[in-house]
Amino acid sequence: MPEVSFIVPVYNAEAALERLIESVLNQEYRDLELILMDDGSKDGSGAIMDKYAADDPRVIAVHKTNSGVSDTRNQGLKKATGKYIRFLDADDWIPDDSTKQMVRAAEETGADLVVGDFYRVVGENVSRKGSISSEKALSRNEYAEWMMESPADYYYGVIWNKLYRKEILDRYQLEFDKDLSFCEDFVFNLEYLLHTEKVIPIQVPVYYYVKTEGSLVAKNMNPVRIARMKTSIYTYYNDFYKNILNEEQYRSQRANIAGFLVAAAQDDLVVPMMPGTMKLGEEVIPAYVFDENETDLYVGLSYLSDAYARYLNTAAIRRDLSLNDMRILNFMKHAGKSFTHREIAGALRISQLDVMASLQKMALRNLVKVEVHGEGLLAEYIGSAEIEKDMDEAMQDLSEVCTDTMTEEEKEQFRLLFRKMCTGLREHLK
Repeated sequence: MPEVSFIVPVYNAEAALERLIESVLNQEYRDLELILMDDGSKDGSGAIMDKYAADDPRVIAVHKTNSGVSDTRNQGLKKATGKYIRFLDADDWIPDDSTKQMVRAAEETGADLVVGDFYRVVGENVSRKGSISSEKALSRNEYAEWMMESPADYYYGVIWNKLYRKEILDRYQLEFDKDLSFCEDFVFNLEYLLHTEKVIPIQVPVYYYVKTEGSLVAKNMNPVRIARMKTSIYTYYNDFYKNILNEEQYRSQRANIAGFLVAAAQDDLVVPMMPGTMKLGEEVIPAYVFDENETDLYVGLSYLSDAYARYLNTAAIRRDLSLNDMRILNFMKHAGKSFTHREIAGALRISQLDVMASLQKMALRNLVKVEVHGEGLLAEYIGSAEIEKDMDEAMQDLSEVCTDTMTEEEKEQFRLLFRKMCTGLREHLK
């Protein structure tokens, strides 16, 4: 039985479907099943699904007559066997480490719902989007308070940046409302939240959401129908807060709750050249994969360096730091003493100016202690429990990927040989 079930409605999605499937099958977290639900596609989507299902036993291809996205997801839920559920859209894709990050958060905290940031993609541009600026475990009411501040934010309304517990969905027979064609995801989330006790927001992008020109709403709904739908969704939203707030709290928050009616279905923009917007691909640490020569020392060192940077970068993104910031912190943590900015620059091959700027920034966040030393800076590592946990997880992930294809006996032998190698290098470099 897989740990995570992915449910993907597919309708005429042949242009992007392979990208989505590959992103799921290439997840670092491998204990999964991918349920592809063909909702009566007229293009080559069904053939693509069948090809992957034939090649990988984790892929389940289901072909059905067209019944709409909500009913299609409901049918997918009935077939899902995982402990956790992720819903994806066929036009989008997910980062390699996203499922691992979400499952780890759920397992460590016992959360009923995990919510992640996401990347918003428009053409060649991408921007990171999020709403809750903390990774503190939230009660249902605390999460609802955050949502009340920005009820129309995609972060809350969509299902693709969230990890759900199948047991809750089954126990309360939660499904998507087939009669809704507007904000049906948001209504599903509201109903699910009524049965949660703990929500974990994580500051890691877990999804690439692609802006598709000409949405279903824009094409098939006139303004009068949209207004009626908004009013209908507001009823769900209003009832949700009536359920979780006492009468006095509800009266005091009615104005904020009513704000949903005005703001419903808001979609953030991605504007080129604006802060936070970058070219697609710049958000990922680049790596070069050689065709052969896996036994070559240079190739191995290149892979190790790139993997180290990628895992450490996830920790940096989570804490709103740069990769160089996190490299400096990790170096100081393991080296275990004070360093001048020149020593750090020399050890990490980072310019002295960049090291000084990084140290001053991190001193303001109380991660390092900095004092003037001669013509430069002397820095002492302070860190934080959250930062150290992130760095430890990054190193654990790096270790696991290095030994992924080894047996337990080979792993132990590798550790012994690696320690000997480090000792030899240390003696040589002293």
